[in-house]
Amino acid sequence: MSSRELVVHAEDLVAGYLPGINILNGCSLTAYQGELIGIIGPNGAGKSTLLKAVFGQVNIRSGRVLLKGEDITGLKANKLVEKGVAFVPQTNNVFPSLTIEENLEMGVFQTPKRFKERFEFVTELFPDLGKRKNQRAGSLSGGERQMVAMGRALMTDPSVLLLDEPSAGLSPVRQDETFIRVKEVNAAGVTVIMVEQNARRCLQICDRAYVLDQGKDAYTGTGRDLLNDPKMVELYLGNLAEL
Repeated sequence: MSSRELVVHAEDLVAGYLPGINILNGCSLTAYQGELIGIIGPNGAGKSTLLKAVFGQVNIRSGRVLLKGEDITGLKANKLVEKGVAFVPQTNNVFPSLTIEENLEMGVFQTPKRFKERFEFVTELFPDLGKRKNQRAGSLSGGERQMVAMGRALMTDPSVLLLDEPSAGLSPVRQDETFIRVKEVNAAGVTVIMVEQNARRCLQICDRAYVLDQGKDAYTGTGRDLLNDPKMVELYLGNLAEL
């Protein structure tokens, strides 16, 4: 692993939304080039807050976030996008009144000349988006909207994709499709950091995972090791996994 480039390094993050109330209490995370990283843990553990802290949407009180060695702590979203970081929130992640094609176009509004090249890349990865490009996003199912949201994020040609609970609210079949797509995005060379409530399924597909509890890293290891760890199963997977 050490021969691969360290893409994201979040170090001892203390962060929260309200003054004096910390959600993250010394949280750390690393992601190497081409890795698929999972973040799991009980509700309220700080999983989404960690992702938002990396993407400059939460006030970081101490600690820092590095992107390929550069300090990006607290940078605004538009600057992070320019540096190759993309974020897909859990909800309100498409423009319902726009078509699929127009949603994807919004992904490159700062660099419109790249639209054709990126549109070809995204629709090769997700052929359905190309076939249905004139359909309004508001008429799509939850799983299809998730695909549009991921597609729009990929239009920016990111080196890192941050996904906040991509399978939330989807049927088991749609969840499986979403996890397959995440793997495809990762296989295309994008480093993925994914917060996921379906812990067992997340551990099955990720290279490494972090288990957050009360804003700290409780456990970390490969997806397979954590999946087979009796203590993990007892503490987290028993009530976290959606079987």
